[in-house]
Amino acid sequence: MTPTTETTVGIGGAAESTDMVLNIGPQHPSTHGVLRLRLVLDGERIVHAEPVIGYMHRGAEKLFEARDYRQIIVLANRHDWLSAFSNELGVVLAVERMLGMEVPERAVWTRTLLAELNRVLNHLMFLGSYPLELGGITPVFYAFREREVLQNVMEEVSGGRMHYMFNRVGGLKEDLPAGWTARARAAVADVRSRMDVFDDLVLGNEIFRGRTRDVGVLAPEIVHAYGVSGPIARGSGVDFDLRRDEPYLAYGELQDTLKVETRSEGDCLARFEVLLAQTHNALDLADACLDRIAELPPGPINQRLPKVLKAPEGHTYAWTENPLGINGYYLVSKGEKTPYRLKLRSASYNNIQALTELLPGTLVADMVAILGSMFFVVGDIDK
Repeated sequence: MTPTTETTVGIGGAAESTDMVLNIGPQHPSTHGVLRLRLVLDGERIVHAEPVIGYMHRGAEKLFEARDYRQIIVLANRHDWLSAFSNELGVVLAVERMLGMEVPERAVWTRTLLAELNRVLNHLMFLGSYPLELGGITPVFYAFREREVLQNVMEEVSGGRMHYMFNRVGGLKEDLPAGWTARARAAVADVRSRMDVFDDLVLGNEIFRGRTRDVGVLAPEIVHAYGVSGPIARGSGVDFDLRRDEPYLAYGELQDTLKVETRSEGDCLARFEVLLAQTHNALDLADACLDRIAELPPGPINQRLPKVLKAPEGHTYAWTENPLGINGYYLVSKGEKTPYRLKLRSASYNNIQALTELLPGTLVADMVAILGSMFFVVGDIDK
């Protein structure tokens, strides 16, 4: 009798449908920097999403403890490299609050002006790069043209193109160059005259609208649960802006010019519309600041500080409406020349966590559209 051989072929569990784990990143052209997304897929639909962060972590909060109050500014302005001036601002506001320091009026209005110009620079990057991620290459060239116009005036006043290092505890590094306000006003008018490119070329494009309308709908409940803020939160109808609701700098006197744009749809298109509307308004705020600076009498731009600056013992919290959302600075002092602790709450860190709720149920094809509409900077997540 011929011996028989019995062979069992194992096909594994869940033969009919097997979930697939897909890693997006940590190096991938569809992400803004070094971010990794761990996706679990059922066919072409995402069933689970986990943002894996930390690839760009530089330990800034620990380094704050070994730098004095002048030196920490150089660390603070780098986490969101598109909003360097605004990042510096939060730190110096926290230290000034600890010191009970009054800043000269000229510095207050100039800070407000530069913060709004920095907001436009930040938003222009996303107004150009987001369509690029969806296949539209033209808008990014217009965005960089407008950014160069504003970068020129920012560079003239501070000496820096990205990391301005222009804020100081007690005011600003130095006064504005002669004739700078006229050049800044011309730059703002120049950029405003061409902003309709984004209204027409991007928002008027039916392919862009088709890729973003009703895609990645973020519910207001998720916004509140995850601490999402900025244009993303306002795109979901959460009407909150620190410049209006808890004014700092000169925003209390700019309420007639300040307009907080919201949308109720909560989709990718709504987030883009809020970003664009906020850019228009930031240009208006910059003009209003230039008008007020022109009316101010000559005066100091900063306070004279001692050689060794020490904050009194205690703690304080300062927060600002940065271009990407709310930044918070919790400062603890033991009366030394360095912070005992300085905890940074960055907007992108909270905003990106909402992807765990936002991506499940969507198609892989829509993942890049959703990811790009979160308008984050990876350094702002990792700090």
